[in-house]
Amino acid sequence: MRAVAYTEPLSIDHETALIDVDLPKPTPIGRDLLVEIKAVSVNPVDTKVRRGVKPEPGTPKILGWDAAGIVVATGPEVSLFKVGDDVFYAGAIDRPGTNAEYHLVDERIVGPKPTSLDFAEAAALPLTAITAWEALFDRLRVNDRQKRKGDAILIIGGAGGVGSIAIQLARLLTDLTIIATASRPETQEWCRDLGAHYVVNHNVPLAAEVAKLGIGAPSFVFSTTGTEEHLADIVELIAPQGHLCVIDDAKTLDVMAFKRKCVALHWELMFTRSLFHTPDMFAQHELLSEVSRLVDAGKIRTTLNQTLGPITAVNLRKAHALIETGRTKGKIVLAGF
Repeated sequence: MRAVAYTEPLSIDHETALIDVDLPKPTPIGRDLLVEIKAVSVNPVDTKVRRGVKPEPGTPKILGWDAAGIVVATGPEVSLFKVGDDVFYAGAIDRPGTNAEYHLVDERIVGPKPTSLDFAEAAALPLTAITAWEALFDRLRVNDRQKRKGDAILIIGGAGGVGSIAIQLARLLTDLTIIATASRPETQEWCRDLGAHYVVNHNVPLAAEVAKLGIGAPSFVFSTTGTEEHLADIVELIAPQGHLCVIDDAKTLDVMAFKRKCVALHWELMFTRSLFHTPDMFAQHELLSEVSRLVDAGKIRTTLNQTLGPITAVNLRKAHALIETGRTKGKIVLAGF
């Protein structure tokens, strides 16, 4: 089967940072689905792994943690899907990735593809939807905690892949006032269009920007990017006994300043359930199924912003380069081989 992989960590401007390879077609066992990949999207995790993880000698490492495709074979323990089903999912960090013609994935982290979306539109959603859903409802538990009337959530990095779906989920499924951050006119408009009540510029001190809104201190902050850079402002702007959820990789994160306000810190990593095979691993199937239902009901939409063509090393290098700028809006997708 055709695939795109790498053999050593290199900067993305190197011609062999990602290469086209030919590998054996895998065989499903247990609860695995064998999926014929129709489209993939690219996330910051792809670039981080490519730069920082050295493959085993003689074994090209396939990246990719977002896909939409068709089930073509199943393991003997599969019960949720059958051959011919259209699916979408984000895969597992400890298994080969989705940048290949065929891919194995545990059915417990797979959802039915929204019927109203094509494969490219669907591939933009899984990883970011899982991350945003788990951050909002499993980590921050925004609907379970005692809130004051008119309470708010600040979503830092509102125009990114995770921020784009988090805005939609928070607007649809909570009664929170949504404050998103974005720095350019086009990304600010993107956030408003997705449902943010307010948009502030994260290139200026955030505490002052939030204070200008006159709506009080938000009880929830979801930081998708730049947490280390914005930490002092988060300490200042968050409400006492508030909740902060973080997904990015700060080099250092001194959280002692939150003690005075008794702020709770939550980490979100959507790979944790599949990495440790937690008893609630099936929750990702359930939430992706609900996301699919909400899309087909017209309540949320794909965050696809750019399609770069077929799944090739050249196009994936372009996608990685764009992701590494830190200035992308929505999701970048590649479709077909």
